[in-house]
Amino acid sequence: MRTISSIRSLFFALFLLCLSASSHAQVSIGISVGYAPPPLPVYEQPICPEEGYIWTPGYWAWDGDDYFWVPGTWVLAPEPGFLWTPAYWGWGGAAFVFHEGYWGPRVGFYGGINYGFGYFGRGYEGGRWDHDRFYYNRSVNNVNVTEIHNTYNTTIINNNTTINRVSYNGGNGGINERPTAEEEAAGRGRHIQPVGAQNQHFAEARSNRELRASVNHGKPPVAATQRPGAFHDRNAMAAREAGGRYEPPANRKANADRPPNAGRPTHANELSPHERFAPPNTGNPKRDQKYQQQQDKLYARQEQEHQKLQQKQEQEHQRLVQQNASDARRQQTEQRHQQQTQHLEQRHEQQRQQVQQKQQPPRQPQSRPGHP
Repeated sequence: MRTISSIRSLFFALFLLCLSASSHAQVSIGISVGYAPPPLPVYEQPICPEEGYIWTPGYWAWDGDDYFWVPGTWVLAPEPGFLWTPAYWGWGGAAFVFHEGYWGPRVGFYGGINYGFGYFGRGYEGGRWDHDRFYYNRSVNNVNVTEIHNTYNTTIINNNTTINRVSYNGGNGGINERPTAEEEAAGRGRHIQPVGAQNQHFAEARSNRELRASVNHGKPPVAATQRPGAFHDRNAMAAREAGGRYEPPANRKANADRPPNAGRPTHANELSPHERFAPPNTGNPKRDQKYQQQQDKLYARQEQEHQKLQQKQEQEHQRLVQQNASDARRQQTEQRHQQQTQHLEQRHEQQRQQVQQKQQPPRQPQSRPGHP
């Protein structure tokens, strides 16, 4: 039985599966949304818990129905020499596409997004590795120098910290930046995807209703934590203010920035489940039983077709990432997915109408005047 919760559970399981694997190319796991994420909220950075932890900035993620805030947090680097490339949203020509963050020896492209705390749109100014020790730039990081001695001070000129809170690249009002050759090379290099602590951190944020954008209106009550998952710790930081006014569209699948028909579902995972048929009631128990079997058979077949298309589209998205496909090819794939999804929905609706028409109770003959 296809329910909203079952679709989201399947979608989220695929999401975590993608997160847990290693990759040699920048990861974009095929999540696309018809309207832009909210601006980045304003918040303070918790103090670094221990040496070797690297700051990973907060970002807006998508759960299939709404944006939600994944708090920034300090994460122990998976191995010496590795730095974090933040996740970002980018306009793909038909929708906003999510690009997953990753660990690697160099910082790659993250959309030119100014996340602050050393991530000012290009590279990372928050620290550097010297052999197996990480040295923190105190000018952008909150570090206790009585416990962590490997620090330095380099002033970073950043004019957009309090002005530009845009959280996406491209599209209407987005950051107008393209990756450099060095960033593209970093994106194709050796990667380690988010570690287990980050995946758990993400899952807890997703399950927290107060972190949903439609609830907090862009000002999450937990904007940053000292360690992954420490949402209730005394060192957790609430957002001081929202990055800008945010009200989700009344119809969250619609988006005025998208081309004609773009307000309709683009991917199979955006389809809403059909309501089940009303129980047959023709007055004939045997006929009702036969009709019920036909309904159940149709519902099961449509559910199977829906899941098959959803999995196919997810696999195609992953192949595009692995092959480092061009923007033009990504856009063509998005358009094809939209056509596939809409054709599937139209065919299913026609099938349902045909079944309902066949199961209409037989008409009673009308009596002629003068006859009983």
